[in-house]
Amino acid sequence: MKIAKVINNNVISVLQSDGSELVIMGKGLAFQKKTGEEVDQEKIQKVFELKNKETSDNFKMLLREVPVDLMMVVEEIITYAKNTLNKKLNENIYVSLTDHINFALERLRDGIEIKNALLWEVKQLYKEEFLVGVKAVEHINEKFNVTLSEDEAGFIAIHLINAEMNEDVSNTLNITKFIHQIITIVKYHFKVEFEEDSLNYMRFITHLKFFAQRIFKGTHYEGSDDYLFNMVKEKHKDAARCTEKIKEYIKKEYGHGLTNDEMLYLTIHIERVVKR
Repeated sequence: MKIAKVINNNVISVLQSDGSELVIMGKGLAFQKKTGEEVDQEKIQKVFELKNKETSDNFKMLLREVPVDLMMVVEEIITYAKNTLNKKLNENIYVSLTDHINFALERLRDGIEIKNALLWEVKQLYKEEFLVGVKAVEHINEKFNVTLSEDEAGFIAIHLINAEMNEDVSNTLNITKFIHQIITIVKYHFKVEFEEDSLNYMRFITHLKFFAQRIFKGTHYEGSDDYLFNMVKEKHKDAARCTEKIKEYIKKEYGHGLTNDEMLYLTIHIERVVKR
């Protein structure tokens, strides 16, 4: 295995026989090494294979600035997240989370603390991701002898959510706000508090995630079963009235009209989460 490019003393890239690129990391791996020389196998600590060229290029650029110890910790966090959440994460998480944590540590050294305005929503709506964020902060604090706050656990959770949904961070923030707004409408309409650990609540949140994605992308779910929509409206009148409120709110705030099919599924999920 020969070096294709030296990125810094600890990071190199290698081209495989099929033309794909590996980014290889290890302390002193590239010290006094040049392109074309053999890779010292004993110094390899971690191998990354990123399929997307833009992501790979951004990752290599970032590794010029980030200490190898930090990158190792981030990789451990991502591996833990994948195993714990059992969800596929967009490979851009290696860039976005590394950059965020590196910057968070820089801010901490400079005495700058940024509050997470969506911390409460993240804790309520994405409990599993938030718990991974808490574990990540504990791991970072222990490894680097620092004290990152709970706000950072929320930020890390947002990056994980973003990687799950293949969204950029700004869209993830918008989606999180949107879900909280819809849940608030339902709560006030029915004057209820939800069992947030229940399966129906989790299903409702999942439905709202994809619903929000469509709204921010300006797309619709289109079907043709108006008969079923009218039947559900008649059977679940209170849930249907709540859906009308949501429809009016979305039209006013986001300029997005809902189709009958979108209202149908929203009504069914509202009925389910409220009555069970």
